[in-house]
Amino acid sequence: MALSAESESYIYRALRTVSGAAAHLVALGFTIFVAVLARPGSSLFSWHPVLMSLAFSFLMTEALLVFSPESSLLRSLSRKGRARCHWVLQLLALLCALLGLSLVILHKEQLGKAHLATRHGQAGLLAVLWAGLQCSGGVGLLYPKLLPRWPLAKLKLYHATSGLVGYLLGSASLLLGMCSLWFTATVTGGAWYLAVLCPVLTSLVIMNQVSNAYLYRKRIQP
Repeated sequence: MALSAESESYIYRALRTVSGAAAHLVALGFTIFVAVLARPGSSLFSWHPVLMSLAFSFLMTEALLVFSPESSLLRSLSRKGRARCHWVLQLLALLCALLGLSLVILHKEQLGKAHLATRHGQAGLLAVLWAGLQCSGGVGLLYPKLLPRWPLAKLKLYHATSGLVGYLLGSASLLLGMCSLWFTATVTGGAWYLAVLCPVLTSLVIMNQVSNAYLYRKRIQP
């Protein structure tokens, strides 16, 4: 028997709520897992994976889910209030990523190792630079009078699309980091595959979030 449009809508919202809740838990769980694994403070390098997972797994995931009508933890706030929280979370993520990048550069300098010699390092640098540009672009949405010639709707679309690309770059960097000697020497077997699934799952949820937000805006526009 075919489902009614109302039933389909209810099931869809329920699935988005469950997937959003899973993304919250996975993003936090993965960051805690990396922190336990790295033991921050045990060495200079130990701070790098912790800060990068905090930036690209937890803070950025929360920054994007803040707009989700089904899974946002700040649904009680106004749209403007959630936008401010989004900007703060993104800025914190950028600061963590810059600090993590700086520490691994210093670590390699101390060991006399080459910089950007791996795909992980190259993807990580690109993700950090993209995050910096994304935060800069967000200023134009916070203060649209700075860009009077650009329609606000287009700015939001470009910002959301660029943000999704940046998030996927960060996730790719995390995935490549899990292929590093440091990670694979400690995490093996099924635990490694479960760890790899974490950024994959959150990326799928975020992609669904961004694409549906775009479709919703198109539907309500006259």
